[in-house]
Amino acid sequence: MKNKIITLAISSFIVGTMLTNCQSSAQKVDEAKIKVEDANEKVVEAKQELNQALKDSIQQFRNESNEKISQYDKNIAEFKVRIAKEKKATKAEYEKSLTKLEEKNSDLKKKLDDYKEDSKEKWTSFKKEFSHDMDELGKSLKDFTVKNVKK
Repeated sequence: MKNKIITLAISSFIVGTMLTNCQSSAQKVDEAKIKVEDANEKVVEAKQELNQALKDSIQQFRNESNEKISQYDKNIAEFKVRIAKEKKATKAEYEKSLTKLEEKNSDLKKKLDDYKEDSKEKWTSFKKEFSHDMDELGKSLKDFTVKNVKK
């Protein structure tokens, strides 16, 4: 008799556990939909944060680059004042070199102003290329002053 009671109790416990743990397929579908909606919202929020971070990065880079470009403009203007006192032969050569540097500087400014915000990959590529061009212009200006001082 004890065996029957114990068997009945264990069977009742197992059946009760199974019934409380089982969910209908409709409940599972509803829960899955809720999870998908939450995940979609998180994806949208993450994309917005990424876009904002990209915009902030672009704006910061533009500000820094515009400062460099302005400094290059000042340097070129100073060089023009200096070479105005030079002999005609060297003056023409210096003016030609300065004109090329001015063109490079204005081209960089235009390139920066014309850049439209795209994807992160395009921004990274643009930033790398633009930084390289800025560095080259800076080196050219530095070399120009070294040449100017030596002659």
